[in-house]
Amino acid sequence: MSSFTSDLVVKKIGKRKWELFTPFEYHVGNEDSLEVIVVPVGFKTDFASIPQPFWSLLPPDGAYTGAAVVHDFLYATHKIDGKRTRKRCDQIFLEAMEVLDVPKWKRKIMYRAVRMFGWIGWNKKRK
Repeated sequence: MSSFTSDLVVKKIGKRKWELFTPFEYHVGNEDSLEVIVVPVGFKTDFASIPQPFWSLLPPDGAYTGAAVVHDFLYATHKIDGKRTRKRCDQIFLEAMEVLDVPKWKRKIMYRAVRMFGWIGWNKKRK
């Protein structure tokens, strides 16, 4: 099974912004995978980009926070490395939420949301 090999350590830098204080690693597919996503120190995230009216059900941070940071990083860097499609980034997000034991109903909602609306953030990061 996939795995996170480091703890998520962040510092708050704004109302809805955090910055990574240490590198954060995720092994895609399984813990011995050669596909390792390393989110570097200094990367800025808003955790899960969930509209405020839905925060009572799905707040920006929760059991899925680590998966959201990896997903934010993949979206932010896709223009630079070009290794993954948006669909693949969203699949990695889904897989990472499963690793974090996010309940299945939350995983489904969040995955469907990024599939339907993620193009907004994906295209914004391209500019």
